[in-house]
Parts: sequence; C-alpha cells; structure tokens
Amino acid sequence: MKQGMTLTGRTILVTGAAGFIGGNLVLELLRKASPVTIIGIDNMNDYYDPAIKEYRLGQIGKEKEAHPDSSWTFIKGSITDKALVEEVFETYRPELVVNLAAQAGVRYSITNPDAYIEANIIGFYHILEACRHSYDHGKRGVEHLVYASSSSVYGSNTKVPYSTEDKVDNPVSLYAATKKSNELLAHAYSKLYNIPSTGLRFFTVYGPAGRPDMAYFGFTDKLLRGETIRIFNYGNCRRDFTYVDDIVEGVKRVMQSPPERRNGEDGLPIPPYAVYNIGNSRPENLLDFVDILQQELVLAGVLPEDYDFEVHKELAPMQPGDVPVTYADTAALERDFGFKPSTSLREGLRSFARWYKEFYQV
Repeated sequence: MKQGMTLTGRTILVTGAAGFIGGNLVLELLRKASPVTIIGIDNMNDYYDPAIKEYRLGQIGKEKEAHPDSSWTFIKGSITDKALVEEVFETYRPELVVNLAAQAGVRYSITNPDAYIEANIIGFYHILEACRHSYDHGKRGVEHLVYASSSSVYGSNTKVPYSTEDKVDNPVSLYAATKKSNELLAHAYSKLYNIPSTGLRFFTVYGPAGRPDMAYFGFTDKLLRGETIRIFNYGNCRRDFTYVDDIVEGVKRVMQSPPERRNGEDGLPIPPYAVYNIGNSRPENLLDFVDILQQELVLAGVLPEDYDFEVHKELAPMQPGDVPVTYADTAALERDFGFKPSTSLREGLRSFARWYKEFYQV
C-alpha cells in the first residue's frame, strides 16, 4: 500500500469548488487537514440551479468558521480564462491541484458541444500549462495533479467489471471523448514535464446537494410535481452508484500519494502517471434504484405515504450516448490505498431524501 504524505499545512487548489464533488472535498479538507490553505475556483454557471452551488459555498463558509487556523479563498472565474489560471498559480503557488471543473452530463453534450470543448479540453489544457510552468526557474512547483475523469470513457464495453487496463478508444458521447482526452493530455504532460498526475474515473456519483441533472434528483422533482418519470432501456440499465462521501475519501487518499518520479533506462522520465476507478463495484438495477428512492422519499416526508408510484413510471428505450451498464473494478484502488467505497444505496438515498426535504422546504 502506498505511503501518503500529509495534507495538513498544504496549499491546495480545487477547481469546480462549488460543484458537487468539489464542494464536498473542500469541506472534508477543512475538517480533516486543518490547518490547510485552500483556493477554490468555480464559474458558478447556470447549467443547473446556482442556488445549490451557493448552498455548498455556504456550508464551506460555516466549516471554515470552525477552523480559523485554515485559509479558504474562493475565486469566481473559469479555468477557460488562461490569464486567471496563470494569476492564481503565480499568486498562491499551489502544491496540490485537484481539477474537478468540467462541463458534465452525457445528454447535454449532444446539444451543447461547445461547452465541453471549452471547459473540458481548453480549460484542462490551461491547468496543465500552469502546472508545467510552476517548475520554472527551479521552483518546487506542483507536487501532484489529480483530475476528474469519468466511467463514461468505457463507452459500450461489454467486458465487466470495467478495469483501467481495458482499451477505451470507442467513446459513445462527446463528454466521454473529452474525458479520455484529459487522460491523454495528462499522460503527455507527465512524460514531457515530469508532472505527477492521477486521473480518477468516477462512477455515477450521488448524494445530498447533488446535481439536479442526475436521474435520482430529476426523478424526485418529477414525482413531487406528479409527473411521470421515464426509465430508459426499459429498466434494464445497471449503474454503479457511488455515494459522494466515498468519492471524496478516495480523492483525498489519492491526493496524498503522487505517482513516483523516476527515470527509465534511457535516462528520460517514466511518466509519473496513474488512473484509478472510484466506484461502488456493485451495479444496481435502475428499477431497484427507483424503488428504494421512492421508499426513502416517503420515509423522509417528501412524498405522501399513499403515493401511487406505478402510475408515474414509464419504461422507455435507450437514449443516444447512454450505456446499459457501468461497473467499476476497484482492485487497484484497494491495493494501493486500502480503500473500497462501501455506502449502501439505501443509506445514501436516505441522506439525499432528508437533505431534499430540508433544502426545498417540502
């Protein structure tokens, strides 16, 4: 198992800091790594309700008050702004960089491709360039770049569970293609400039204060309004749902263990580069998922006890860009970090239902 460095006392840059994973990561760093210096960047766009992003920032502000020895700086801006990225690196000199800023969502990429090229390709390139130049003039620079990839890179792979050893050259969405591009770019920069980098392929992240474009959130909204929810592939999709706290714990452990810098027989750097899956490694049938969600929404008081679910369910064919199953092989994560996500679907959806009731004052 890898021996990790401490995060306490570090200067850490988190992009997408008001996002679902980013906001929860900042909270965890304040709780477990204080004193710590955290710089967050987020453009606060309206891809989904910015009020949820503001809520996350509010939670971070409260947590910061409990840790006065830590520093939290939030910058509203985009990683597509190269001058801003350069300024942030020059001003704060981050030792660790966690790039979670991205345009997410498979379906949105079909109708709004520009957003994906700008945020996921150009924005990530700016982060890589800033990491590269952090070593200029003999400076120590960035010790580890951790960035979000996605289970979507596996495309329509029929071999399950998905392993990071699998060939992933056949994306079925532009979103997936941009995430695979991130891995390729990071590999090139790791090789050329000896930047330790680790990509994390996240599997269907869910939980309180999550993204409203995710199925469980959208289902809840529609059920509350009395609308019909569409379950694609006639309910035969299976997803490796991963609770956000498990994702954050995985990110935190990976942050502490950058791939080792070493030279090959030719005297040139062997790329200090790694990719891991972070998933629950237990795919759930979508119909079972919806059933548990319904039960927990009733238990939390979001929906009435006599709610007729069958009337509000419609089975539909597969959508473009979707895949029938996602299933993470997490053996490498367990081997290297002694960690395996373990939050049950019921436990995770219960937390979401309770948060939803409180946030929306149902």
